[in-house]
Amino acid sequence: MAALNVSVVSADQEVWSGEAAMVVARTVEGQIGILPGHEPLLAILAHGEVSVTLAGGEKITANAEDGFLSVQSNTVQVVASRAALA
Repeated sequence: MAALNVSVVSADQEVWSGEAAMVVARTVEGQIGILPGHEPLLAILAHGEVSVTLAGGEKITANAEDGFLSVQSNTVQVVASRAALA
């Protein structure tokens, strides 16, 4: 199965990057889950958690606000003005 290449960045630093099986984030239109093969997407983030599930099932959670999430060719970028690992 393909993996997602994920990066979570804030205005001043990279918070986390690596391969993942799934990403769940809160957007202004509601919560969204991203799996490998997801259609291209650009969404505005709402204040809340971004959850990254690794291939082994481990979860990494970051708090993010004021930014966007983009998906293109199994690459997920979360760009926020403020983000930190929870």
